[in-house]
Amino acid sequence: MECTVWNKVIIFLLFQVPDVALCSEQDTGGWGLDSSLADEGSCNIDIRDATTITHTQFLEEYAYTKPVILRGLTDNTKFRFLCSKPSLLREYRDKTVRLSTANTHSYRKVDVRFEEFVTSLLTPQSEDTLGSDTLYFFGDNNFTEWHSLFEKYNAPPYSLPHTSPAYSFGIAGPGTGVPFHWHGPGYSEVIYGRKRWLLYPPDQAPEFHPNHTTLHWISHSYPNLEKHNTPLECTIRPGEVLYFPDRWWHATLNLDTSVFISTFLG
Repeated sequence: MECTVWNKVIIFLLFQVPDVALCSEQDTGGWGLDSSLADEGSCNIDIRDATTITHTQFLEEYAYTKPVILRGLTDNTKFRFLCSKPSLLREYRDKTVRLSTANTHSYRKVDVRFEEFVTSLLTPQSEDTLGSDTLYFFGDNNFTEWHSLFEKYNAPPYSLPHTSPAYSFGIAGPGTGVPFHWHGPGYSEVIYGRKRWLLYPPDQAPEFHPNHTTLHWISHSYPNLEKHNTPLECTIRPGEVLYFPDRWWHATLNLDTSVFISTFLG
């Protein structure tokens, strides 16, 4: 992207965020895309622009029935700059983050300095790596530690009745992800990079090995699926928000080094 596209934004943010990254880093936030994966897969999930769907329509058409990708729902330009690699390292390098194993039944937890995670552990993953051998940063962060960052995030405004939001922030390398699992409803937004999603309704549990990675499943199981058993799927990019209903099975694959945040509605 040409630096001139960012001129107005940068002029504003120079007064809001110190040490803004150089123009050469604007697209990736300094996280880099050197080891990105090319296959984005297909997209068979509805994509709606925020100007074409009201909160009422969201509740009637998607909230309890099927996933949807929403574009232009919020403006998180400032949050995106705060999530650049230089900015996060400057603010949180000495903070402790809790990593978990990237399998369906994650029990192992490891605490490391944020700088160590970024410089040593944030690496591409191969398809033969087991989930139990992959340390994943998502969801176990201390809210107190990240509170100042979360304050700058504009969460999706479409809420569900009788629920309240909880944030989970994550950073992961290419080829990483979590295998199929399910929980309550929520949103996922990509801040940097691309994230591929695969989803099945509650009554259609996918066949998978809980300790094999999503990359392994896509390489070995996905090509052999019968047409009636293929998932809903799509790759989301910065500025897009994916909503998934309650108890829907889902797996994710980070195609690039990705920064992302989920809003769980509990």
